[in-house]
Amino acid sequence: MSKIAVLIPCYNEGKAIYKVVKDFKSQLPDAEIYVYDNNSNDNTTAEAKRAGAIVKFEPRQGKGYVVRRMFSDIDADIYLMVDGDGTYDFSRARELVDTHVHEELDMVIGARVEKTETAHRTGHKFGNQLFNFALKILFQSNFKDIFSGYRVFSRRLVKSFPAISSGFDIETELSVYALNLKLPVKEIETDFFDRIAGTQSKLSTFKDGFKIGLRMFNLFKDFRPFLLFSIISSILITSGLYLGIKVTQEFLATGYVYKIPSAVLCIGLLVMGFLSFACGLILDSIANQRREILRLHYLKS
Repeated sequence: MSKIAVLIPCYNEGKAIYKVVKDFKSQLPDAEIYVYDNNSNDNTTAEAKRAGAIVKFEPRQGKGYVVRRMFSDIDADIYLMVDGDGTYDFSRARELVDTHVHEELDMVIGARVEKTETAHRTGHKFGNQLFNFALKILFQSNFKDIFSGYRVFSRRLVKSFPAISSGFDIETELSVYALNLKLPVKEIETDFFDRIAGTQSKLSTFKDGFKIGLRMFNLFKDFRPFLLFSIISSILITSGLYLGIKVTQEFLATGYVYKIPSAVLCIGLLVMGFLSFACGLILDSIANQRREILRLHYLKS
């Protein structure tokens, strides 16, 4: 029988965590439920223990640190991760796990479908749509909800995932990792509810949105460098050619180049453009080697 671990990262969720633990215990009675307290200053730990969860701690503030610690510490065959705020539909937990097992997937994502207009703050909803679109363009993704905290993972994914994120950008990193290695993944729509009364979101629309955008750009640079540097190269070479046409026309008409700064800038842009293209080729080879290493590590886990 497969060992199931329910992983719940928490920060000041004292008013919600008891219910969350009890709800998931009712759906997955054979699972071990772990609550990771991330420096809470309320009664999160006490409520989690009262509900029967195994409580562990991560002192470094940030969801990425918590996920890294959870994935390192816990040994299981199947991992279900969910936020401790009570917004996810616990009644679908068994379905997510069964889908993971029967279809032999590495990740199942509970794609959120709002049950009320207030389940998502306006800024969060817009940001989610924007970043999902960006991921589709940059990584050819079909994901509808890359920020969902409701996921089921295989042991191979958990033990091979080289987490580097420190905050809420961890879900983006997980999604890109699965896309980069072409792992079998599926999304299942699940209800998404308002937070339990007295609790509040820890996600900052602008601060965390900036971090997520920066993380996405860095992942794009790391995993698809040829495309990135080809775009940069195209912009530089096109700009250089545009200036070069004017300089060439002037020379053909007068026999002289009067716009020396334009000529120098033209040559500089063309040189940088070709260098950027060359960098893209080199970094793409490195990225392919890194992908092979990650794949081998994944297969050994």
